[in-house]
Amino acid sequence: MTVTSAKGPDPLRAPAPATKVSTRVRTHRLAFVSAVVSLVASFAANAAPVPLYNVYRTEDGLDNAGISLAVVAYSLGTIAALLLLGRVSNHWGRRRTAILSLGRVLLGCLVLLNVHEVGTLVVGRLFMGFGSGIASSSLTAYIVDTAPTRPAWLSPVASSQGPMLGLAVGAIGSGALVGFGPLPRHLVYLVTIVLLVLSAVLIAMSPETVTPRPGAWRSMRPQVRVPARIRHLLPVATAVFLATWATGSFYQALVPAVIEDQLHTRSPLTLGLVFAAYMASSAFAAPLGGRFTPATAQRAGMVAFLAAMTGILTAIAAGRLLVFIAATFVAGASQGVAISATVRALLYRSKLGDRAPIFSVIYLLSYSGAAFPSLIAGALSNALSLPKIALGYGGLALVATLFTVVAAQDPADGGPYRMRAGRNSVDRTARP
Repeated sequence: MTVTSAKGPDPLRAPAPATKVSTRVRTHRLAFVSAVVSLVASFAANAAPVPLYNVYRTEDGLDNAGISLAVVAYSLGTIAALLLLGRVSNHWGRRRTAILSLGRVLLGCLVLLNVHEVGTLVVGRLFMGFGSGIASSSLTAYIVDTAPTRPAWLSPVASSQGPMLGLAVGAIGSGALVGFGPLPRHLVYLVTIVLLVLSAVLIAMSPETVTPRPGAWRSMRPQVRVPARIRHLLPVATAVFLATWATGSFYQALVPAVIEDQLHTRSPLTLGLVFAAYMASSAFAAPLGGRFTPATAQRAGMVAFLAAMTGILTAIAAGRLLVFIAATFVAGASQGVAISATVRALLYRSKLGDRAPIFSVIYLLSYSGAAFPSLIAGALSNALSLPKIALGYGGLALVATLFTVVAAQDPADGGPYRMRAGRNSVDRTARP
C-alpha cells in the first residue's frame, strides 16, 4: 500500500510494487528459458541414437525390425509415463517432476553406452521414452506457465516445437560426433549426459509455478481428460498428430536404412542432417501458422504436408538424395504449421490446472501415432521393401489430410478466432 503525506505519495515506498513485478518477470523469464532448454535437451538426447543405427546394423547385426522395435519401445515408454504421471506435476510441482524426467533420460543414455544387441537398445530407449513422457507434460506445462504474454504465439510454438528443435539439434550433433569425433559409439551419449545435468541445474535454480498439494498418488491412476470446451477439436487433432508423428517415427526407424540402401550414402552426418531437416524446419516454420486461425493453419499445413510426402515417395523410388532432402524440409515445415495450430487451439483459454492434462492428451495421441505404425512397419520390414512400406505412410498422410480439410474447426469462442499480438490463447489469470 502506498503511504501518503501532505506532500503526496511517499517516494521511498511507491516504487516497491514495480520492483516486485520486475523481480517476478525476471524469475519467470529464467524459468521459461530453463524449461525450453531442458525440453530441447531431453529430445536432443532422444535423437542421439539415430545416426548410430546404421553402425549398429553394420557392426552388431541389428536389422530394421529390431530398430523399429526400439522406436516402439521408446514410444510405449512415453505413453506409459503420460498415462501414469501426466498430471503429477500439478501435485509435485513442475520443477521436481521436470528433474525426474531429465534423470530418466540420463539413465537411458547410460544404458546406451554399451549397445551390442537389440535388447540393450530397447531397454535404453524405453528409459528415454519414460523420461520424455514425463517431460512432455511437465516441461511443456512449465513453459506455458512462464511464457511471456507477447508475442502471443510464443507459448504454443515453444511447447509444441521444442521437441522438434531438440530432435534436430541432437541429430546433427550426433551425426557430426559419430562421423568425425573419437569414440563414435560413446562420445555423443557422454556429451548428452553433461547437457542433461546442466539442464537439471537450471531447473533447480528456477521458481516453482505450482503449489504442491496432496493427491499425487491418486493422479497416477490412468485417466485421460480434456476440458469440455475443446473436445470437438480432438478428432482433427488426432488426425494431425497421427500422420505427422508416424512420419517422424519413420524417419527414426527406417530412414537410416533408406539413406543407405535407396539413396546410397553411409555418412552419419548426412543421416543426421536429413533427420534434422524434418525436425528443424518444423520448429522454424511453426510461427507462420500464428497469422491464421487454427483451422485455416491446420488445413494449409496438412495439404502442404501431403504434397511433400508425395515428393518424398518419388525421391525414394528414383534414388534422388537432394530431392529427398528438399521434400523432407517441406514436410517438416508444413507439419510445424499444422501441429502448432492444433496445440494453439487445444490450449485456448486454458487454466493452470488444465495444462498438464491437455499436454498429456496431446502427447498420448502423438506417441500413439509414432508407436503403432512403427510396430506394423517393423513387422512388415522382412516381407516388404522399404519403398512399399513408405507408401503406407503416404496413404496415412492422404487420409489425415482429407479428414482435416473437411472437419477442421476453430475453438468455440462465439466469434472469429485469431491469435495475434494482444490476444493470448492462454488464460494467465491463474499464474502464481
